[in-house]
Amino acid sequence: MCSRSPYVQQHRSLQPTGPPAQGPSQQNSHARLNDSFETIRQEFDLLASDLNVLRGQRDEYESKITSQVNELNIIRQSLYELEIQHGKIRGHYEEEVNRLRSELLAVRQGLPANATQPPTVGPGGIGPPGPSGPPTTVSGISSGSFNDPYFGRDRDRDRERDRDRLPERDREREIRDRERDKERERSADHRDPKRLKLERDRDRDRLQDRDNRMKVDRPGKHFPSNLAGSPPPHGYRHHSPSSPRTSFVDHFSPSLGPGNPKLPPAPGITSVSTPGLGPGLLPPPPTHGPYPPTSSSTAPPADHAGSISGPSSFPDDLDPHTVSPEFKKEGSDWFAVFNPKCKKGLDVNLTHTLMHESVVCCVRFSADGKYLATGCNRSAQIYDTKTGAKTHVLVDKAAGAKGGDLYIRSVCFSPDGKYLATGAEDKKIRIWDIQAGTICRVFEGHQQEIYSLDFSQDGQLIVSGSGDKTARIWNMDSQSMKVLAINDPDSSNTDAGVTSVAISPNGQLVAAGSLDAIVRIWDVVTGNLLERLRGHRDSVYSVAFTPDGKGLVSGSLDKTLKYWDVTGLISVKGRKEGANNSSNGSGGLTNGKKDSDCVMNFTGHKDYVLSVAVSHDGQWVVSGSKDRGVQFWDSHTAIVQFMLQGHKNSVISIDLSPAGNVLATGSGDWQARICMLNLSS
Repeated sequence: MCSRSPYVQQHRSLQPTGPPAQGPSQQNSHARLNDSFETIRQEFDLLASDLNVLRGQRDEYESKITSQVNELNIIRQSLYELEIQHGKIRGHYEEEVNRLRSELLAVRQGLPANATQPPTVGPGGIGPPGPSGPPTTVSGISSGSFNDPYFGRDRDRDRERDRDRLPERDREREIRDRERDKERERSADHRDPKRLKLERDRDRDRLQDRDNRMKVDRPGKHFPSNLAGSPPPHGYRHHSPSSPRTSFVDHFSPSLGPGNPKLPPAPGITSVSTPGLGPGLLPPPPTHGPYPPTSSSTAPPADHAGSISGPSSFPDDLDPHTVSPEFKKEGSDWFAVFNPKCKKGLDVNLTHTLMHESVVCCVRFSADGKYLATGCNRSAQIYDTKTGAKTHVLVDKAAGAKGGDLYIRSVCFSPDGKYLATGAEDKKIRIWDIQAGTICRVFEGHQQEIYSLDFSQDGQLIVSGSGDKTARIWNMDSQSMKVLAINDPDSSNTDAGVTSVAISPNGQLVAAGSLDAIVRIWDVVTGNLLERLRGHRDSVYSVAFTPDGKGLVSGSLDKTLKYWDVTGLISVKGRKEGANNSSNGSGGLTNGKKDSDCVMNFTGHKDYVLSVAVSHDGQWVVSGSKDRGVQFWDSHTAIVQFMLQGHKNSVISIDLSPAGNVLATGSGDWQARICMLNLSS
C-alpha cells in the first residue's frame, strides 16, 4: 500500500471558508428593509394609478366644461339674433296691420269694389306697381251694415282715432329701438375703435332700414316709378314685378357686432333676407355647407390709373354645389374651389384644427415655421406646427386677477424664436421668455388697445400699432421708444386708429393701415412720414410687405386688396426727399415720381377683408375675410387661384409660414386651423 504524500495530507486538512454566519438580528434587518421597499413600491404604484385616473377625470371635466360653455354661448348668440329677427318681424306685422286698417277704413267709407285703392302700406308699397289689392268687401261684414246709423255716426270719429294712433305707435317703436340701441352700446367696449367702426356701419344700415319702413307710404317720393329700372340703393335688392318687394340686406356679423363679440354664431343661422320671405325671416336651411353667404352687389373700387384688377368672375360665377369635382376638394368640414380658368398651381389639405376657449384674434408663425402662436382671451398659446400639440400657454396672472376680458390682439415671435411679444387690450406689450414662461419686459406708452406687432429681422426693434392713432418703434435692448403719430392736417377722418403695422425686410420702413382708409409709411431711423397711400374706400385692416421689400399689400373693409409699388422708398435718396416733403402733406417724392402707385387691385371677396399675408417666395397673396373664406391670389396677376371655406365665422387673422407651404387661420368660431399647401404637378 502506497504511502500518502505530506502535501496531500496538508491540503486535505484545509477547511473551506465563507461569509460569517449571520445572526438573527442581521436577518431581521434585511427582511424589514425588503418589506419597506415593497410597501413603498406598492404605494407608488397606487398613487400613479390614482394620478392617471384623476388626469383622465380632469380631461373629461375640462372637455365637458368647454363643450357646455360653447353651447351656452351659442344659445346666447342665437337669442341675440332671434331678438334682432323678432324686431324685424314685429315691424313687418305692424306694417301689415296698418295696411289692413287702411283697407278697412276704405271699406267703411263705402268705396265701390272697382275703386282705385290707396297706396299699399308695407313691403308691397315699394317698387313697381303690383297686382290689385284685395277686394274691398271684408269677410263677415256685408255692405248693408255700413248703412247702419250708428256706423255713419261713429265713422269719422273712428277714422280720426286710428289716424292719431299711427304716429303714436311709430314714436313708441322708435323710442324702444333707440333705448335698445343705447343699451347695446353701453354693453359694448367703447375703447375699441375697430369694433365701434363696425357697429356704426351696422347701426347705419339698421337706421336706413327703419327709415325706409317709415316712409313706404310715400313710394313715389323715395323710389319713383320711372326709376324702376335703375339700380336700387346700397343694401337693397329688387325682386320681380310679380312680387314687388325690396328687402334689406343685413350686413351684420355676430363676431364683429355689439353685445358680446366673443360668442360664436349659431350654426346655420344667417340674417340675410331671402326673396319670397318676409324681412328678417330665416331662409331655408342650406342643402350643403359651409358655403359663403350671398351678398349684395357693390360698385367696384376706384382704381388708380395704370393699375390692373384680377377678374372678379371667380368665385362669383361658380356655384359650389354644382362645381365639377375636378375643381373642388372637400373635407369633413371644409372645402376648396379652384379657378377653372387658370392652371392649378397649389393644392391644400387641412392638417390640424386647434380649439380655443374664445375668439382667436391672431395667429403667427415662428421664423423657422416650427411653431404657431395664437392669441385669444387672457392667454397666448404656442403649438407645434407638425403635430398640432400645444407646447406653451402664456398667461399673465397679475392681469387676470383684475377680472373681465383681456383679449390678446396680436402676437409675434422674435427672429431667434426665444421670445414672444403680445399686444392686448390693456395697452401693454409683454415680451415673454418662451422656455421659462415668464414676462421678461413690458413696454407701456400706448393710450388705447394694441392691435398689431411686428419684429424687425435682426430682432432689435419691435413695431406696434394702436387705436390711439400712433405706431411706435421700441428698442429691445435700450427699451427706448419712437412715436410715429398720425396728425395729418388734411386728414378726411379724425378716426385714424392704427389697425395693422409691418416693418420692411431691410428694417428701413414701417407701414401702417388705419381706420381712415389710408396706408402710411415712415422712415425707421428718422421717424419721418414718407408716404400716404390713398385708394381704399374704407378702413384698412391689414398690411404686409413682400419678401423683397419692393411691394406692400393692404386689405380693407371695402372688400378689396391693393398691391402698392414702394420700390422708390427703398433708396436713401427717396427716404430723405420723403422726409423733407412730409411736413406739407404731399407725401414722399422718389426720383421725381410722386407717390407710390397702386399697381394691382384684388377683387373677389364678398365682405370685409380682415387680414392679408404674402408667401415667403412672393408668389402668392392670401386674404381672410368676414365672408368666412380664405382666397389665394397670384401676386403677379391678381387672379384668384382657389377659395378655401370651412370656418363658421369671420376669418380674423391669417399667416403664411416663413419656411413655406403652411397656412394658419384664426376665426371668430373659436378655432385656429393649420393647412398644408403643396405645389400641383
